[in-house]
Amino acid sequence: MKRNNKPIKAGFCFCLVWVMVLAGCSPKMEIKPNAGEISNISVAAGFLAAQVESSGGFIASANENGQKVSDYAYLYDNAVALMALAEAGADWHVQCLADSLVFAQEHDRAFQDGRMRNAYTSGNPKSDSGRSITGGRITIRLPGFWEKGRWQEDYYMVSTSTGNMAWAILALCTAAERAPVEKKNIYLSAAVRAADFTLSLKDDNGGFSGGYEGWDDQQIKVRHKSTEHNIDLMCAFRAIAGAIAGEQPDKAEEYEQASDWAKQFVMSMYDPQYHCFYTGTEADGNTLSQGVLPLDTNSLMILALNEELSDREEIIAFIEENMTVGAGFDFSAGDLDGVWNEGTAQMALCYYLLGNTAKYDLMIKYLKTQLSPDGSIPAADRDGVSTGFMVSGSETLWEYHNTQSVGATAWLALAQMKVNPFKR
Repeated sequence: MKRNNKPIKAGFCFCLVWVMVLAGCSPKMEIKPNAGEISNISVAAGFLAAQVESSGGFIASANENGQKVSDYAYLYDNAVALMALAEAGADWHVQCLADSLVFAQEHDRAFQDGRMRNAYTSGNPKSDSGRSITGGRITIRLPGFWEKGRWQEDYYMVSTSTGNMAWAILALCTAAERAPVEKKNIYLSAAVRAADFTLSLKDDNGGFSGGYEGWDDQQIKVRHKSTEHNIDLMCAFRAIAGAIAGEQPDKAEEYEQASDWAKQFVMSMYDPQYHCFYTGTEADGNTLSQGVLPLDTNSLMILALNEELSDREEIIAFIEENMTVGAGFDFSAGDLDGVWNEGTAQMALCYYLLGNTAKYDLMIKYLKTQLSPDGSIPAADRDGVSTGFMVSGSETLWEYHNTQSVGATAWLALAQMKVNPFKR
């Protein structure tokens, strides 16, 4: 059938616009402020900005365990990076990361319930390399590798952890604060979907369970409850409640109650004799887990509650006595086999909040010794820094290594800018 030129031109223009939409943030456009300008505010934030400019979307650390895994972009790392970049005024970069989060949530190959995976492929998820066609629809690619002619994926990467969901909610709320109206609504809608999914993890005996683990058709709801995850949720629910209170007061109230539910569980994990928060529960969801005493259940609680936490000075003293390694801090009390840089940056912020500028300066001075020329820092000051835990779904020890870390660098950026991500 013969067509006139006008519909053809209109169709061509529509396709061109659609291609531009799918392309997302283009690193070729002029960006203000750019990574170089952001580096003047924080060298660590400058590194994060440069990574976003290069990738046009999700960012990833250069390597891990001595092997290249540059396509493994962790949800948590990208969420914290977004929050740091927001503080640096990097709106273009923030929207690139927020757009990637929204796309990932909306284009999962198996789930449409608001959840997100623990990791994605680095880069622009809307690009040809970041998406695929599954069952006739566009889906986001998940990271993996080829081995013996077969595509292999990681058990943890395809799973969904409660704490990571909480950070994604915080990041989307942060992005919405700085976005134009149309994007603000998109980001808040995604945050609400994520929050509603997380509500399904509520445990009637207190707190929220750890999430879902496993492959798409075999995922199971895990029963253990993490103190750290519940701290994150306490803050995430509070953030989304505040963001939507004016337009959705009933839902905001539901989130406020969820925040209180998480807080009650966290407070039940506090030992007033030792002045520390335990890691959470064992796999049964009830038995107190006392084998590992992590730094972040304590440092993050200070950041979350600050002056509401009457024992914060005693908690700091417990950390200093049991987790100090040289000029920094280990992941947990125990073998003290190295410095966990992310946790040390968290402690820098704790000292700042407590008004202890001398110790804040000492932490920053140490972290500067970890800086690479590009502005990033490694996860730990040496290889093989133990956590006391195993990697989910494996018999592998969970350790941190002296390799580039987006998460640690993002926390350094927050520390350099003296920003508490829980109290924006």
